[in-house]
Amino acid sequence: MEETIEEKQHTAWIISVGNELLIGRIVNTNASWLAEQLTLLGYKVERIITVPDNEDDIAEEVGRGYTRAGIIITTGGLGPTYDDMTLSGVAKAFGLPLELNPDAVSMVKNFYSSRGLELTEDRIKMAYLPRGAKPLRNTVGAAPGSLLEINNVLIISLPGVPSEMKTIFLEEVKPILEKRVPKRAIIECGIVARKVPESGLAPYLKKLAKKYPTVYLKSHPKGHELSSPILDIRVLASSRTLQEAKELATKILSELENYVSELGGEIRERHCRSQD
Repeated sequence: MEETIEEKQHTAWIISVGNELLIGRIVNTNASWLAEQLTLLGYKVERIITVPDNEDDIAEEVGRGYTRAGIIITTGGLGPTYDDMTLSGVAKAFGLPLELNPDAVSMVKNFYSSRGLELTEDRIKMAYLPRGAKPLRNTVGAAPGSLLEINNVLIISLPGVPSEMKTIFLEEVKPILEKRVPKRAIIECGIVARKVPESGLAPYLKKLAKKYPTVYLKSHPKGHELSSPILDIRVLASSRTLQEAKELATKILSELENYVSELGGEIRERHCRSQD
């Protein structure tokens, strides 16, 4: 079935850039944090991809994402060093030049001048954006983010430093993304079940997924499958109001709890959390 325009607009790709991620030196916490934020906003995260600090690889994945998603978020590769080339990769994906952006220059200059430092050539490098892009203010670091819109697809580039990435997303990006999806209340509820192997619960989860096709269901095994099984079972539900979403999630969890009890299992923990 061909994807509709609305489905594409509400689909997101996350592209993490950095050799340090691929060699295992850095754990990619940025991607998991962003995926959670996007999901709670009502977006479907379709891909999380990690690429090296290579312009061609960045351009290739951004270009692929452009054909599938309405939101592409890259992290990493916005700094002053020679191997920070995310924005050149983004520009290459669309045949655009990098241009010195006056607003970005002002942001970078203010960051360094407030610390008594000069605006060197390497630091100015962070103010070059793809033609048509807008800088996103970074209130905790030097490198501005970048927002490029092409045919209603947003390509958002954020720094790799987690504190900077989170700050720009929450202050600059989240308000933009909230306007692109219908206002929905989203809640994630879960239970922790003991003494039930994942393979024993799998048929019932499949049955529930068919019964409630708009709800996301997932089990996460934490113990040993046979000797000491522990399952963290999550339900992600959305509706017009938070009360409706919570009622739906609670109904599904009640069905799950009954089945766990039938299998001789125990429920040790229940939890719910909603978007801000």
